[in-house]
Amino acid sequence: MTWTAPPGATGLIFDCDGTLADTMPVHFAAWAAMLAPHGVEFPESQFYALAGMPSPMIVRLLAEEQGVPITDDHIARMVIEKEQGYVTTIESVVPIEPVVDVARRHRGVLPMAVASGGHRWVVNETLSAIGIADWFGAIVGAEDTERHKPEPDAFLEAARRLGVAPEGCVVFEDAELGLEAARRAGMLPIDIRPWRAE
Repeated sequence: MTWTAPPGATGLIFDCDGTLADTMPVHFAAWAAMLAPHGVEFPESQFYALAGMPSPMIVRLLAEEQGVPITDDHIARMVIEKEQGYVTTIESVVPIEPVVDVARRHRGVLPMAVASGGHRWVVNETLSAIGIADWFGAIVGAEDTERHKPEPDAFLEAARRLGVAPEGCVVFEDAELGLEAARRAGMLPIDIRPWRAE
């Protein structure tokens, strides 16, 4: 399958985890290793359902659901521990080739950005690990917007940084929260999950 930008497209915006890079199993392992000593469970189905949500929000949600008292300072330390655990195993991350191919073929043709619920430094580490960190005109991470997916803010901020009209942007996503965010931004959402099965 070869995807080509539709007429009138002004820019391409990619999610990172699970879209450009096959990071989800690595992230899940890092979550499990970090949460276990704290007595917090994170079922794999819930992990995928919350894809796109920033890590501090996930920790807070899980702790509240399971009645585990955790302070904001504790959450911040847990998130750092989880991200460091992920980065130490980042060599096992591989590109999701059908999506990376879209970026490769449109590089220099259309403005491109990455908009992720992850911290920007972790996103940059991931993009560097698969050799595409310099392909994008903007990288938007969790710290760049007040609201997060399914709110449209990350994608709108990416379009703003690219200097393109949001209504002409195409968004590539692998998660329901991200696809809804793209719709709310008035952008064309592309669900890449079927591509991974091909």
